[in-house]
Amino acid sequence: MKKNMGHTDQVIRILIALGVLILYSQEMIEGTLAYILLALAAIFVITGFVRFCPLYRLFGIRTCRLNS
Repeated sequence: MKKNMGHTDQVIRILIALGVLILYSQEMIEGTLAYILLALAAIFVITGFVRFCPLYRLFGIRTCRLNS
């Protein structure tokens, strides 16, 4: 699995996931919306740490620098 996500993209995904966790812990989101956002946050954390996004690969997007 080659990396297709740059550092900035990685940081943004992890910060969004942390934001969702904070909103959930403060009970600002609840119910179905909370579960959907928590699932997305989990996906963001996983893809952020491995720096690979399957949707990016599907659409041919690459936000990381190419090694020359």
